Amino acid sequence: MLSTFRLLPTATATAILVALAGCVSTPTATNTDSTASPGASPAATASPAATSGHSGNHGGKPGININTAILSELDKLEAKLGVPALSNKIQASRPYAKVEELVSKNVINQAQFDQIKDLVTIEDIVLTGEAKDVDYMTKLGLMKGHLFVAQELLDQGKPDQAEPHIGHPVEEIYADVEDQLNERKIPAFKDTLIKLQDLVKAGAKDPAQVKAEFTTSMQAVDGAIAALPETQRKDPKFVLQVINGLLDTANSEYGAAVAGGKISAIIEYQDSRGFVMYAEMLYKDIAEQVAKTNPEIDKAIVANMTELKANWPTAIAPPAPVKTVEEVAKLVKSIESDSQKVVKPAS
Repeated sequence: MLSTFRLLPTATATAILVALAGCVSTPTATNTDSTASPGASPAATASPAATSGHSGNHGGKPGININTAILSELDKLEAKLGVPALSNKIQASRPYAKVEELVSKNVINQAQFDQIKDLVTIEDIVLTGEAKDVDYMTKLGLMKGHLFVAQELLDQGKPDQAEPHIGHPVEEIYADVEDQLNERKIPAFKDTLIKLQDLVKAGAKDPAQVKAEFTTSMQAVDGAIAALPETQRKDPKFVLQVINGLLDTANSEYGAAVAGGKISAIIEYQDSRGFVMYAEMLYKDIAEQVAKTNPEIDKAIVANMTELKANWPTAIAPPAPVKTVEEVAKLVKSIESDSQKVVKPAS
């Protein structure tokens, strides 16, 4: 999205996750500022609207809150409808008293609304237990994806292109995960991210200082991830859910990047590259375990992941897309389908 819109304030967003196996949505009047009690059961708790017709509950997926969702979430709607800059338009027309105001406020037309009405809500989603942990790691994973791409662009002497990807973690994602950081007693690192962003905005004139601040920022994100138990971070069933969340967001970003057979939104192309890069890194960490118990599934995931990654040959977008939006979506869906056989094996 345009960087000017990225600077708009964001509230706690709805879950980035697409599939949270074994999570049950139940009504609650609580908003996203509420926190789960220490003994909460591992379930995704949703507000009434999230389980009504307007959230759709497709396979247990929570609806996208059009009042609070970060731009990466709104990009899923943009990609589905193929409307350029729709994420920005939705954000600029907030708040919404009801989802139908997407039409009455002339954000989209009725026919377009009919295509997404089961995907959106104005109610918050509260996650607890494992679902909350998956959501937490996925959001931090999105931060890492942004930073990976930023590093590539800095290495290529393109601080102007790197800056949005350093900005997104602090401007877009940090507020969405801040409550969880506080709950988990993670030292705040927003100022660290801002310091790095300011250096790059100024042209990255001191490479050594930029490198040092970049390392500090990445270590802060890694430290936040390390707050999760090591057994959980190494559990294939848990990690595959995070991978699916990252790939789903990458798929949406890529869909928003391509229009008319061309890569028209470079930032979204780069976003999706970073998310796929980190998803592949996470899978490599658990591949040996998956191969021992499900060798055929491991082979399929590795093959599809390798083919998927080939869509982003470099951080600089190629003249023409390597794969179509449909081909990328098919690969992501295949990985998700195979992952689910591990996350939730047939009885």
